[in-house]
Amino acid sequence: MKDLRDHEATCRATLRMGIDAFDIFCQKLRLTGVLKDYNRATFTYVLAGWEGTASDSRIIKNAFARPHGLVIPEGKYYLGDGGLMLRGSLLTPYRHVRYHLKESSLDGTKNAKELFNHRHASLRKSIDRAFGVVTKRFPIISTGSEPQYSFDTTTDIILPCCIIHNFLMGVDPDEALIAEVDKELAAQSGHNDTQCEEESRAGIELRDNIAEQMWLDYEK
Repeated sequence: MKDLRDHEATCRATLRMGIDAFDIFCQKLRLTGVLKDYNRATFTYVLAGWEGTASDSRIIKNAFARPHGLVIPEGKYYLGDGGLMLRGSLLTPYRHVRYHLKESSLDGTKNAKELFNHRHASLRKSIDRAFGVVTKRFPIISTGSEPQYSFDTTTDIILPCCIIHNFLMGVDPDEALIAEVDKELAAQSGHNDTQCEEESRAGIELRDNIAEQMWLDYEK
């Protein structure tokens, strides 16, 4: 929503209306109770159009570098999987340490790194849930479906699907659909993550500090 409000061209290209009209539209929807601020399993930034063979690390670097790209507020950070570079604003799990929830439980956690990875994996479920729900709502963008349109057209479809998904999660989340996705995620044996060897000093220090504080709280 913020990206649409900040950039007139993006707003017009996506919604066929200007920023002022979009703001008025959102205000009217909020007044009627149809639109609510909601962030459960929703998307805050979408970058579509990359080929499937592109690495996660390459895509995230482009997201940060491009004009009007991904901006992480000062003092905040996102979680990323092992295929991304660890940096001060993007925290990835510890490499060569048990990670997936099926590989460990809190009762078997032995040190700060394992605890960090366990909680990282727990939060990752929310990310997987968001992707699972949006692709079930709109099978046309599912990776397992046969392409029905050209690559460029499919790319144009993705952002509107995410916008509609965000709206529906605020007014009609469809708990049965979410439960179905959660059941499928629980049955999965785990993710086959690639590992990115790049790690920034700021990211290492931040992750270690968070892990140590978690461990101190856990041992109390």
